[in-house]
Amino acid sequence: MHDGGGMTAANRLLVIAKRPAAGQTKTRLSPLLTAEQAAALYECFLGDTLDLARRVPGIDHAIVYLPVDAEAYFMALAPDFGLLVQEGADLGERLDNALTRCLRQGYERVAIMNSDGPTLPAAYLERAFAALRDGADVTLGPTADGGYYLIGLKRPAPRLLREVRMSTPTVLRDTLALAAEEGLRVELLPAWYDVDEAADLVRLARELTDAPP
Repeated sequence: MHDGGGMTAANRLLVIAKRPAAGQTKTRLSPLLTAEQAAALYECFLGDTLDLARRVPGIDHAIVYLPVDAEAYFMALAPDFGLLVQEGADLGERLDNALTRCLRQGYERVAIMNSDGPTLPAAYLERAFAALRDGADVTLGPTADGGYYLIGLKRPAPRLLREVRMSTPTVLRDTLALAAEEGLRVELLPAWYDVDEAADLVRLARELTDAPP
């Protein structure tokens, strides 16, 4: 495993990802898509998300991946990204471990994002780091389903990740409540949507149809 960037940037953007596999990635898009189609679509989302991360100036970036034997896949996919394996029993623990590790390495601001919103504007990612630089302790990008597409920190905040039940409709609300308890100043980014279910895929198709080439 290689950690990539030699600490040239104060900001680090982490992309959480799984190696695409039929029946294991984007399973909620079936039966609209076959398991193989869903995995192929996720691979496209991942490529788009990495391109999006590359468009944010002045940051170092890394992929936080699963499964543990997927290093060669991600090295081939994105040789310009650092690689960290996801560590922890559940998603909250894995997010906290990745963020805390990078903050302890000396990065001043670290954000972690999912790879489920291929058309997310790069400006939202830039804004996440600007918010942390300008006084926010936490930055969150809300999603339409009650969760978030990104969380950014400038110091470890394990409760925000470990004490929230992930993948529920109250993730954002619960995170904000814990941040208030901890006395942390939060800045919310513009809302976006994850492509998790058939209706999201319809929205994405419509967005791409209307978008300039």
